[in-house]
Amino acid sequence: MPRGNFRTFDTDAALDRALEVFWERGYEGSSLTALTKAIGISRPSLYAAYGNKEELFQKVLDRYEVGPMMFRTYALQEPTARAVAERLLHGTIENIINEKTPKGCLFVQAALSCGEESEDIRQELNLRRASTEKALNRRFEQAIIDGDLPTYINPDRLARYVTTVQHGLCVQATGGSTREELLEVVDMAMMAWPN
Repeated sequence: MPRGNFRTFDTDAALDRALEVFWERGYEGSSLTALTKAIGISRPSLYAAYGNKEELFQKVLDRYEVGPMMFRTYALQEPTARAVAERLLHGTIENIINEKTPKGCLFVQAALSCGEESEDIRQELNLRRASTEKALNRRFEQAIIDGDLPTYINPDRLARYVTTVQHGLCVQATGGSTREELLEVVDMAMMAWPN
């Protein structure tokens, strides 16, 4: 029995192209037409390979975390809490102003552009951003135990401070701030680091 003429495509490369669309346009701004055009497949093929738009976005978010956002994992491995924060913030800058990718952060941009009909997506993005804050909190708790941070430091507040600066950098990059301007923000933020 002859087989049908099925179109084959590289699902990883297709996810990378979908990532670019979502990163540039946000979740709601990324139409199925734009996604299928970027990926180079039909809607039925997209549904067969990835499910609906929301399921595709979830896969894109997973890919973003193990791709462009891997600097977070490396930052958490730094030997001091200060080095963790500096590497995280510098890694953020390199990620959000990379000439090969859209400006800003997918996690921040997509959440800011979600309307009420995409509340589930907004909540998912909030959880993913919060995971960085939780990881920093745990790392700073350990830094206090190790004597790397003073015992009077509240690790939760310090983690919130660092991630707030991180998210602010993302918004500023989208607004056109240069690498130099963003580095100045990091320098200023680190002046407040506890001794």
